[in-house]
Amino acid sequence: MSLESLQSYLAADMRAVDQVIRESLHSDVVLIRQVSEYIINSGGKRLRPALVLLSAGCFNYSGRAHHELAAVVEFIHTATLLHDDVVDESELRRGRETANALFGNAASVLVGDFLYSRAFQMMVGVADMEAMRILSDATNTIAEGEVLQLLNCHDPDIDEENYLRVIRYKTAKLFEAAGRLGAVIGNGTEEEKDALGRYGMHLGTAFQLIDDVLDYSGDFLKTGKNIGDDLAEGKPTLPLLYAMKHGTPDQAASIRLAIEHGGLTEFQSVLAAIKDTNALQYTREAAQRETRMANSAISCLADSNSKTALLQLSAFAVDRSF
Repeated sequence: MSLESLQSYLAADMRAVDQVIRESLHSDVVLIRQVSEYIINSGGKRLRPALVLLSAGCFNYSGRAHHELAAVVEFIHTATLLHDDVVDESELRRGRETANALFGNAASVLVGDFLYSRAFQMMVGVADMEAMRILSDATNTIAEGEVLQLLNCHDPDIDEENYLRVIRYKTAKLFEAAGRLGAVIGNGTEEEKDALGRYGMHLGTAFQLIDDVLDYSGDFLKTGKNIGDDLAEGKPTLPLLYAMKHGTPDQAASIRLAIEHGGLTEFQSVLAAIKDTNALQYTREAAQRETRMANSAISCLADSNSKTALLQLSAFAVDRSF
């Protein structure tokens, strides 16, 4: 399924989610509205809210809580982007200036805080204690993941297990929450809630691993990111860890130097090492394993159009070029 096909399938529900987002962004403080609307309208894929909608669709849910919770998930995600870009000192996201580049670091951090607090106001409004627990736990885990990533920056000695731990915390946890939320409001069984939670966790892991691949192979016009941004920030992603382990001693030394000091002075030699060791293929295969586990997790669900869309979404996650 292409992203366009998924968006078409969910068009009516996404319009309802967008309406909730617009209404919930209201603030008497002009700068909050400006920054929030800038980042929300900057062309994201909306996969996390889509996952809330699809998981609820597996149970033929017909209320409005899935729209509210999908917007909550998008607000939490957006808040993490605002904070991440400040920490990473990023200037581009999705081909546009980051909010911190445009409005300044202070505004980005504080508006990120506004989005977090507004998300919690909205989840209280849904009045489902299990949903609130899922989202509050996820938000706390994401914060832990952000700190772990900060600690791992410029550290070439991190191993694959610990790198995947960062992904599970920082990225996959919100996907996991999104999948579980739909089952909660759809009155799924504990088995079904766990199944959609595992689906989301594996999907989110695969999604981040493909982002790692695209950082060394993507097209700026499609990804909106410059190749090598992660390397410039000293982030030891999986392609680097694999190439460092399986490359020549000189290649390993070059990658280690690049991670320790950041910047792009070693970029060409790092790219050559990644190519020589087939590190991108290794990372793609890791992502494909995650999507197979995602698909296996929801085998217990009854067949439906939403389940079919979930299976196709996992294919999109690893086949995408942006």
